[in-house]
Amino acid sequence: MANIKELSTRREGLAPGHRLCGGCGAAIAVRQVLLSADPEKYDVVVGNATGCLEVSTSIFPYSSWNVPWVHNAFENAGATTSGVEAAFKALQRSGKIPADKKIKFVAFGGDGGTYDIGLQSLSGAMERGHDLVYVCYDNGAYMNTGIQRSSATPKGAWATTAEVGKCQLGKPQVRKDLTSIMAAHGIKYCAQTTVGHWTDLTKKAEKAIEVDGPAFLNILAPCPRGWRLASDMTAEICRLAVNSKFWPLFEIENGKWTLTPVREKNAVPLEDFLKPQGRFKHLFKPGSEALLQEMKDDVEAYWKYLEGRVEGSKDL
Repeated sequence: MANIKELSTRREGLAPGHRLCGGCGAAIAVRQVLLSADPEKYDVVVGNATGCLEVSTSIFPYSSWNVPWVHNAFENAGATTSGVEAAFKALQRSGKIPADKKIKFVAFGGDGGTYDIGLQSLSGAMERGHDLVYVCYDNGAYMNTGIQRSSATPKGAWATTAEVGKCQLGKPQVRKDLTSIMAAHGIKYCAQTTVGHWTDLTKKAEKAIEVDGPAFLNILAPCPRGWRLASDMTAEICRLAVNSKFWPLFEIENGKWTLTPVREKNAVPLEDFLKPQGRFKHLFKPGSEALLQEMKDDVEAYWKYLEGRVEGSKDL
């Protein structure tokens, strides 16, 4: 795996000067994933679903992309990228592109374009076995269109379509476990990581890129605007998410589940992750005690589920 010195010398796939917000997790995720592709082995082609990343990096007539880039609608990043990959292979078979040329196709989408609107095309690309890496930058809501709740929004979080009031205290549903859903497709590699753990992220991105076939990365990518969080806390809030067990780090490689344990000295209560975020401020007012406990129970239940998958896992 490449070390930080080697990564720092590689050409940036995403140039500076884009219009993403300060502290945006999406930009960090994209930079780290693209730097993880060994330029001695691969050229990279990117597919990008509509969302914050797309609108802020491609304002006509400018582009922040230093790699070939395809924009598509919210719902079809998986289909578009798999189509480009299929066309590349067809051109190789016809002799119009050398058979030994290697291109890695990488699709990026937010949780709105991945968990929800784009799930069907993503599932199709995984099931058909296209040689691509799909990366979800998970910021927990439809941030680009006004912070509406998505199926990635955590239970108890405020969003503009999951308000806090007498009838409910934020989103009432548990967030979707998309990483497990992708693992259920039987793909060779999928993993969960964060932009605040660069060694973990680049290690997993390199593994995903090396896979011959479909791979999936789910990256926690905080949105300071939507999370009501200071823009300099992006990496710190990721570490709190992991150390509170809210966002476990794990991977599934050829059917084998591996969970990164939280060191006892680093462990923090869930409240430490929630308190810095304005979207959870109502949880610390009288009347929210039961919901907060319910959220803590959900976190522990999911951790136990992952431990069970690790204990019961086996190679395919």
